[in-house]
Amino acid sequence: MSIYSYTFTSINGEPVSLNDYKEKVLIVVNTASKCGFTPQYSDLQKLYERYQGQGLEIIGFPCNQFDEQEPGSQSEVQEFCSIHYGVTFPLSEKVKVKGTQAHPLFAYLTEKAPFEGFDMTKISSKMLVSFLEEKYPENLKGDDVKWNFTKFIINQQGDVVGRYEPTTEPLDMEPVIEALLSKS
Repeated sequence: MSIYSYTFTSINGEPVSLNDYKEKVLIVVNTASKCGFTPQYSDLQKLYERYQGQGLEIIGFPCNQFDEQEPGSQSEVQEFCSIHYGVTFPLSEKVKVKGTQAHPLFAYLTEKAPFEGFDMTKISSKMLVSFLEEKYPENLKGDDVKWNFTKFIINQQGDVVGRYEPTTEPLDMEPVIEALLSKS
């Protein structure tokens, strides 16, 4: 099975096949509107505007599994992203990204790019790990997505080439994006 075998439902209720993203560099990210990492929408949008014409696509997957930080309806999520961050990249309907009810795409992504730990040289990582240890220690186990704004990069052949935890800023992924786009 490849990433192109998966489908999702857009935030507008339309079915979308990941096969439509063949030969593109793709960032898949689980998102939330009421999270400390929510401002990452801004830099994700910057990456989208900067590189979409060269073959980058981004898909945001709103998720309410982490401290109920995405409580709104589909239309509220879409409106929030548009008004506050100018998001123009595609969004899915709200999904689950961890556990037995995880969207099949996220089960695939976490299998192909297992959790490798947090970069504990970053204060944001130390803070997130401390928070998770105190409130949600089960989130630190296994390879599931740990929190909102976990980002996966897929190359033009559909291979998962990177997993970036929430504490990695989107613009920090720019060298990887540029390297992948230069190979097309």
